[in-house]
Amino acid sequence: MIRKLLLAALMLGGATPALAQNGPPPSPYAPLQDHPTCTRDQLKAATTAYVEAQRTGDISKLPLDPKVHFLTNMKTVERGEGLWNTALPIANAMSFHDDKRCKTFTEIIVNQGSTPYVIGTRLYMHDGKVIRVDSIVTKPGDWLFNANAFLKYTKQENWEPLHRYQRTAPAEMIRGANAYLDGFADKFTDPPWGVPCARLEGGAYTNRNNSATASCEAGMPAGVLYITHRDYLIDEEMGVINVFCRFGGREEAPDSHTFRYIDGKFRQIHTLTPIPGPQANDDGSMAGGAPDPNA
Repeated sequence: MIRKLLLAALMLGGATPALAQNGPPPSPYAPLQDHPTCTRDQLKAATTAYVEAQRTGDISKLPLDPKVHFLTNMKTVERGEGLWNTALPIANAMSFHDDKRCKTFTEIIVNQGSTPYVIGTRLYMHDGKVIRVDSIVTKPGDWLFNANAFLKYTKQENWEPLHRYQRTAPAEMIRGANAYLDGFADKFTDPPWGVPCARLEGGAYTNRNNSATASCEAGMPAGVLYITHRDYLIDEEMGVINVFCRFGGREEAPDSHTFRYIDGKFRQIHTLTPIPGPQANDDGSMAGGAPDPNA
């Protein structure tokens, strides 16, 4: 299974952290504010500005707070060091907005130019200003990377806003995402598997055959690594929860998981993991004889 390779890539020494008794440990990155200080319209304007900033390589297009904090792959960087200073030929961008936590998440795919990328960027806002720009940047050589496949299958999927009766309660979205992430260390969890469901990991796709009975459960391991530092963003209108986290709590193993719920069940899962690993082919299969995610 492809996740066994992930274990080998991440286990660099040291014991696996024990499971938390009352859920995941609190995130040190962006604690929930006492009350919302943003509107959905502000968040949407910010993500529109961010996509244009990334397209032009000009981060000043964003309404930045004077003390804005910049991070790449969960490490603090100076403003001038981030990829947001590089103009990129964006092939696809989609954004999600959480007006309770005042956070956004934008997934950008770049499959042209000198270097392809799949980027997941969080913006954190307060009183109309961006106080944090937090990007997870994946590129060739990273876990299962293939920007062509990521673009192909993202465009085939349904990411339209949901009808109200299709939506899932935020508390249940968090519970389900936690159950999925806990499943890496404990097989006795109960993720809300939906059918059909497809998992897109870097570029590897679990439903290349477009099967009506496909499940995202395929290839899930047990007894691997506990996932820590979970930071949540929920877009109820889109049925999406995005989780920034770390495999095994390790600084060198940042990760983004995006779960799309329809009628209370997982239907689409996107993951970005900027650690070295096997690559995917343009059709979403595995390169170099690595285990096939469709198997």
